[in-house]
This record gives sequence, C-alpha cells and structure tokens, in this order.
Amino acid sequence: MDHKRELTSVDLAALEGELAGYEGAKLDKAYLYPEDDLVRLKLRDFDRGRVEFLIEVGDVKRAHVADQSHVPDAPGRPPDFAMMLRNRLSGADLVRVEQFEFDRIIELEFDREDASTTIVAELFGDGNVAVLDEHGEVIDCLETVRLKSRTVAPGTPYEFPTARFNPMTVDYDGFVARIEESDADLVRTLATQLNFGGLYGEELCTRAGIDYNIAVDDLDESDFERLYELVDELGTRLREGNVDPRVYYETLGEDNGDGGAESDDDPDRRRVDVTPIPLAEYEELYSESFTEFNTALDDYFFNFQREEEVEGGETQRPDFEAEIEKQKRIIQQQEQAIEDFEADAEAEREKAELLYANYDLVDDVLSTVQAAREDDVSWDDIEAKFDEGADRGIEAAEAVVSLDGSEGTVTLDIEGTRVTVDAFTGVEKNADELYKEAKRIEEKKEGALAAIENTREDLEAVKERRDEWEADDGEDEVDEDGSEDEPTDWLSIQSIPTRSTERWYEQFRWFHTSDGFLVIGGRDADDNEELVQKYLEGGDKFFHAQAHGGPVTVLKATGPSEPSKEVDFPQSSLDQAAQFAVSYSSVWKDGKFAGDVYMVDPDQVSKTPESGEYLEKGGFAVRGDRTYFEGTPVGVAVGITCDDETRVIGGPPAAIEGQAATSITVEPGQYAQNDIAKRLYREFRSRFADESFVRKVASPDQIQEFLPPGGSRMTEE
Repeated sequence: MDHKRELTSVDLAALEGELAGYEGAKLDKAYLYPEDDLVRLKLRDFDRGRVEFLIEVGDVKRAHVADQSHVPDAPGRPPDFAMMLRNRLSGADLVRVEQFEFDRIIELEFDREDASTTIVAELFGDGNVAVLDEHGEVIDCLETVRLKSRTVAPGTPYEFPTARFNPMTVDYDGFVARIEESDADLVRTLATQLNFGGLYGEELCTRAGIDYNIAVDDLDESDFERLYELVDELGTRLREGNVDPRVYYETLGEDNGDGGAESDDDPDRRRVDVTPIPLAEYEELYSESFTEFNTALDDYFFNFQREEEVEGGETQRPDFEAEIEKQKRIIQQQEQAIEDFEADAEAEREKAELLYANYDLVDDVLSTVQAAREDDVSWDDIEAKFDEGADRGIEAAEAVVSLDGSEGTVTLDIEGTRVTVDAFTGVEKNADELYKEAKRIEEKKEGALAAIENTREDLEAVKERRDEWEADDGEDEVDEDGSEDEPTDWLSIQSIPTRSTERWYEQFRWFHTSDGFLVIGGRDADDNEELVQKYLEGGDKFFHAQAHGGPVTVLKATGPSEPSKEVDFPQSSLDQAAQFAVSYSSVWKDGKFAGDVYMVDPDQVSKTPESGEYLEKGGFAVRGDRTYFEGTPVGVAVGITCDDETRVIGGPPAAIEGQAATSITVEPGQYAQNDIAKRLYREFRSRFADESFVRKVASPDQIQEFLPPGGSRMTEE
C-alpha cells in the first residue's frame, strides 16, 4: 500500500475549521526551504504561544500546524521569497483561513494596519504558493503559471482554477443531476464528477451498501437518497469540527491477529494514511486516534517521511567515530601546544637569569655600544671593533654574536644560549622584558588550557549524542499519550546545536521589537553618521535621547534593499525603541533611571546646520515638531536564543524576554561593562545544562556588546 503524499479536498474541508481557531495569531517570521518547496510560518498565539504552520507543495503536498520539534532548523540566508513574506507579514494578524470551494486550495489572510496579504497554497498538480496583496494581485509566487485557462505570475491578478463542483453544499436535486450526467460507474463518478477522489468515492459506496461498479443508470431513488444523506452528514460533520482523526498503519510482517503491535514504533508497521474520520475502507488496518486533525497530520507527515528514508536506505547514522577522532586529534595538538608554551616560557626565564648571572659581561657590552653610538660610530664599525676584541681574547667581545642597527639590538652567546638584548637599556631592563615575555607565554598557556577543556567537553558531547543514537536507534522520543510536546526546555538539554547567520545590522547596536520590527542604534559618532546617511529611509522613525551623548536610534519600516513605505508602528514598538535610545545614552552612564526621548521623521533630520552653527561628527540638525516620550525608564535585558538561531540578544526587556530561552535584566549599577559581562556569563552558564553551549554563543565579550556604557548590575541582586 502506497504512502499518502497529498491532502485531499475532504482533508482540507476538515482542516479549515480547526485552522480557524488560530485566527488572531500574529506572524513572527517566515522561512522558505527551496529544496522541499516548504514554507514555514512561525506565529505567536495568545493562548497557545508559539505556533508553527507548514505548507509543502513539492513531492509531498500538505498544510498543517506542526509540533515545534518537527520543524526543520532555520535555513541560512533567507531567499527573496522568504524576505518578502517577512516584510509583508511580520507583526500581521491571521484573520481568515478558508478552503477555496471544494478544491485542494487553502487561503490564509493576514492583516496589518498598512496592508492585507493573502497566502494561497495550491496542493494539487505541481503545487504552488502565491502571495497576494489586498487587491488580489500576485506579489510573488514559487512557480509562475501561464496556461490558457489561468495565469499565476507576479504583477498579475491571481486566477483561481475553474471552481470545482462542491458536493458538500449542493441540494438534493443538484446532487442527483450531477451524478446522472455521468456515463461512468458509481465509484468513478463520485471520485471525479463529485470531486471526492478514489478513497472517499469507495468509502461512500461501502457505507451506502452499493456496489462500486454499478452503472449510474442502474441506481434507484433509494440509492440516491442514501448517498446524499451520507454526503450531507459528512459535510455537516466537517463544518462543525466533529472529527475523529486517525493515522492508519500497514503491517509489514506476518499479522499476529490483532492488526499489529501495541505501539506506533513497531518496526513491522508503517504509516500509510491519515484521515479526519475513521474509514470503513480501512477497517482491517491498525489505527491510532488523535484529538485534533492537525496533530494527526503532523504525526503522519513527520514520521512517514522518516520511514520512507529508512526504507530507501537514505537515513545514515552520523559518523560519530570520525568526529570523536577529530576531537581527540585537536586535544593532542592542544596538549603539544601547552608543552611548547611551557618550554618557551622556561627558556625566557633562563635567559633573564643568565643576564643577571653574567651582569658585568653584559653591562660591559651594552656600555661599549652606547658610548660608541653617542660618538656617532656606525654599527658596522662597532661590530668590527668587537671582532677585533674577540681576536685578542677579550671575554665581553667574544660573547657578541651580532648587532642589528635597524632594531638597535645585540645578540649575545652566554653559556651556550643566545640572548638578544636592547642595546640602549640596562641589564635590569632587558632581564625584566624577558620575564614579561615569559609571563605573556604563560598566559597563552592558560588560554590553551581553557581551550583544551572546551574541546574535552565537545568530545564528551559527541559521545553523548552517539550513546543517545544507539539507545533509541535514531528515533526521536514521542509522548506516550500522543499529545503535543510542551515548548522545548532548552535549559535542561545536555547538548544544544549551534546555528546562526551573520546579519547586516550586527555592526550596530540592534534588537527586534516584540512586534518584529528591527531597531538599530549607533555605537559611536561614525555609526551615527552611517545610520543617518545610509540607513535612515522614508517610513522609518528617528529616536534620540534628550540628553547629550546618545546613539542615533532608527526604527526600521523596511530593509535596506527594499523600497521605503509608511508603516503605522504599534505603540509597543515605539515605546521599546524609545527605551533603547535612552538606555544606551549618557542617562545610563550617569546612573539615572529615566530620561526624555524624542521621535521625528527622516525628513526632519539633516546634516546641514543652522546659519552660524557647527555640527560635530555624529551630530545632526533636527527641525520641526517632535514627539516626546517623557520620563522613559531605562532598561536592558540580555538573553540567549535557541529556537531558530543560537546567539546573544539584548535590548528592552519587553522585547528580549519573549524571544530568548532565558534572559537577565540589568539596571544602572556599580559594575563596569567588562565585570558585569562576566557576571552575566557565569549566571547563564549556571542556568544551562549544556555549559559548553553558553561558552560558544555567549562569551563575556559577546554579552558586553549588548550592555550600555557605564556601570550596571543585575536587577535580581
């Protein structure tokens, strides 16, 4: 029996009602996985929290909400299609989910104050995803379609396929008339003319007790009535959400009489179909029941693809041994480096001690060179004099190996060891420099010791992953009750994979508001100049603390490569941008807990000063009315994200706390930037079970980038 690979019209009719329950969810981010023709919409729902919606239109055609653990890792640089979705939909509310007629097409409409956008997923034929503006015009699509019957192309009105007959809404006379138009047998008529497809065509025949192959002309009034009653009952059930979803399994080995084993991880069984209601056609198959159709679809499509990979021999065990050997080689290299550092440091100390042990000899050489240079004797002549002295057996001259006039140094051979000294300083100073070099090398050794400890932790992490793989044969854990997993508890995970992508705005201070808008700020005068001249565009908002000495802060409406547009920013984003501006200004450095901030439009900001005035670097003239945010409290939180990317983030607590796996809020205090960064680092390490993960993504230096200038302390202290 073949795996189900596409949703049916009946499936979408059942799904429509469930998805309507997600209306009001706000879109956070969109992704595209081109290799699978998979679109992922990450939303935030007031009641459910994070919601992942998948649309796949490649070899597999599906659309459903997925468990967080079932979504693929975020891809690298987002394609243009994904960026377009983010720009159109970030912060938008899902307001409508609807199946088009009785077709395999589902529409998702999103509203934002500046625009309305509809995503149309075509789950038939070659599959497609089209994005429409409020006028129904195609903004972009995965595949351009140009047929005699319809066109789907950017810049043109979207054209739905010719509406299919909808058996769920037709009256009895229309139902009978449609069947009587057919010259095929009953099951083919139900499948094609009434658009039920083969499986549900057979299901209706079975439930009605009518032979599949009966000719339409041989049906009587009672047959039509039974069929219509069944179709009407099915339509009512799907519209009301009265579903009883099932995932059906095919037994691969010998049947043991009970339809299969007791759990869904039986290797002798594989998933073959998922339906919103139990089917008489599958009565002999083992099935698993679910409370929601979305959950059943997620279970089926996530697991059947893995089952196919196993059957096709494509799932490969990671080469843990190769990775383990690699880590061992790194440890050996680090151990050798530590030994070399120890030897080098000891050699520098021995040289310093030789200078002191042969103080008079070294002082004699240095005094001779210094006196000669004061008399303008050339370096070549000085070296010749030493050669003559060596020929006469003068001990100090015999110790001189060479002179380097360009560096001002003398190389001596002292008791078989060559020591290079500065010709213009004394013995003590030269010895002190050698001791300092020994200390510097010792510090490198300490760094190598820390590095080797990190590598040993990485080695243990690989071994743990190998053991976990071997313990469960590569299978993910599944909740015994089949319920949806709780949000991932990143703090308790022993080994967290790292993944991040460099962004253009990371050269500045930055954060994303709780509504998904980007805010960027300058770190210094050069940054302020660049932000205003290069990145401040129409539709953006310019913020600055009223106090002198603060970053230019820009609340972005669009990306740097997009055309500017006006956006009605939510008040929450405006407030967070204002708090960002005051927190990274001199207000924080002065130990104050609030300050005033003003906001203007881009066209009010200029580098042209008033007549007779002068603008210093990083300064700007602001003209016209300003919107003030008076008494804006300072506040910064630093957090670590784990879901889509693993990295440090920082900014207003209201924005950061909702995006981070864990965060720490700071306020003006007594600890310098470097010191508070180390304190935060230690606190993060104590929170995560995977301490090596914190070291990789949130070092004290990385944390410090998000801390305001001046002193700070953790609010919990």
